[in-house]
Amino acid sequence: MNAEPSLLRAIRGPILLITVGVLFALNNLTPYGFGETWPVLLIVAGLLSLLPRGGGGPR
Repeated sequence: MNAEPSLLRAIRGPILLITVGVLFALNNLTPYGFGETWPVLLIVAGLLSLLPRGGGGPR
């Protein structure tokens, strides 16, 4: 992925906020509570931290 690091930094916060919103919506609309779905937040944060490093080898 050849996205600029500044773009990735700029979208990291909104993606985390959207994830939290989806988890709270799941809490209200499905039998799954936030206590069961919060690890998704850690997974998304981990994936976002890996994005700038993916595919970048020595040049």
